[in-house]
Amino acid sequence: MSLDQSSGVPRSSDGTWERLSQVAVKGAEYDFRERQPHPKCLEGTRVDLLDYIRGLLENKEKSRIIWLHGTAGVGKSAVAYTIAERMRGLKVTEQTTTEKRLAGSFFFSRKHTKRCTTGYFFATLAYQFASNFASVREEVNRAIHENPALLDPDKSLHDQMEALLLQPLRRLRFRLRDGAPSVFVIDALDECTSKTEVADLISILGQALCDPDVPVIHILLTSRSEAHIHDAIQEEAVRPLVYEIPVKTTGESVAKIISLDGADVDNDICIFLEQSFRKLRSRCSNFPQPTKDEISRLASRAGRRFIVASTMVKFIDDGYNDPRDRLQLLLELTSDLLPGTEVYKLYDNILSSCADPKRAYLHLSVVAALADPLPISQISELLGPGEGKDVETALVQLRSVLDIPTDRSLPVNIYHSSVRDYVSDPSNCNLPQVQCIASPHSLLARSSLRLMVPDIRASTTFLDALLELEKQSQVMQAHDPLKLERSLSFAAGATTSSSLSAMASRRSRTRFVVLAGGPRWTCLVTVTRRR
Repeated sequence: MSLDQSSGVPRSSDGTWERLSQVAVKGAEYDFRERQPHPKCLEGTRVDLLDYIRGLLENKEKSRIIWLHGTAGVGKSAVAYTIAERMRGLKVTEQTTTEKRLAGSFFFSRKHTKRCTTGYFFATLAYQFASNFASVREEVNRAIHENPALLDPDKSLHDQMEALLLQPLRRLRFRLRDGAPSVFVIDALDECTSKTEVADLISILGQALCDPDVPVIHILLTSRSEAHIHDAIQEEAVRPLVYEIPVKTTGESVAKIISLDGADVDNDICIFLEQSFRKLRSRCSNFPQPTKDEISRLASRAGRRFIVASTMVKFIDDGYNDPRDRLQLLLELTSDLLPGTEVYKLYDNILSSCADPKRAYLHLSVVAALADPLPISQISELLGPGEGKDVETALVQLRSVLDIPTDRSLPVNIYHSSVRDYVSDPSNCNLPQVQCIASPHSLLARSSLRLMVPDIRASTTFLDALLELEKQSQVMQAHDPLKLERSLSFAAGATTSSSLSAMASRRSRTRFVVLAGGPRWTCLVTVTRRR
């Protein structure tokens, strides 16, 4: 392997390093710029939790999985980012200058097709790991040269882990023996759409940490408190390796809970709100700094969920409305909310402030249903002259829950997965206008077909495929993803690439991609469903 003197990027003689670079998902790295502003714990917040995690990461005796879990919006990703940033700033040993303790990071996301699966997990970590430890690049390069299929996302996770991660780690066993443990940070594992993949990954990571020839390493793993993840963690081979947070600790004979949503979080949210309002006041001099009582009221309404507090600030400071009026709207929110419903109530209020709440909800649900996000102009064209009317006007009013780039050629994204939860079931919304809205998946399917019809060539092949698909659908049981996969695969095989291709993913059987012919819509839409 040689070094490109102009760019400083390592090159291999046969291009294997370059292929690894192309397969590695850059957006999964903790500090990828597309996710800016990055979630991060403010100075003076999460002090006990961060200190506890850092203490666990200093343990040199045994490799561990530190499992940080909690409900949506309590700040798991902010903690993961803060720990990753801290580890990136620490050297493995005092003698090294470039090798940092952060060995790699992977932030899962249901919004991106390569980050909602484990298929690219080990390739991504191997690229980061070998970039950090130059001495193992040859090992990684040789493994790929000998078995190029390691970069295939359908390749066995066990084979990928063994060749791309364990073998390089074994080479560093003696070098890292006296240094501080290296750390991998894995965020939002629940965003991986396949429960089977999640269980397999947890099992395989457990096997890796038990390898006697691997140096001590730690894995910070964050997720929602979902049953399938809990079950995988509780497996006999994995459980002894896991430190679980929330955790009950003792100090000076007093029991203490270290968690993401303990009583100390109320104060942390107050700090966050105070700092956010000071920044707003520096830009908007006529905005009065809220009183301590008002900040306490807002913090109480946040229900110890940072996503609620963050959304409140975005709602108040949206750049379009008078922040004083928006603040007053939030102060009038009832405090008698059931635990866990705070964010949904806030989303109700954000929608009710829109000129047309029903249309705003519809367009929000469409954005949340897209696995591959689209720009506003393409969403409008996709939905057509009826449902696609005034898409930009509606979405701009939802800036507090949507990331809408100033460059309109870039895709629109939801800020947080709780938005997808909210629109996944109309009963989560208490606005009467939205109760009769059709599923966004049905709307997207109809819109896709409408756009494709003009580009479909006059061909009996396509009609035959649709007739066969209809026959299969008549005998298909509801919620039968296996038969859905076979039906869609048949349709794809029976048509030409310039007309229609419908593909079912083996990795996520409830996802299908509709591809349309013509230059305008190469990849029209990816629709996903929760299992």
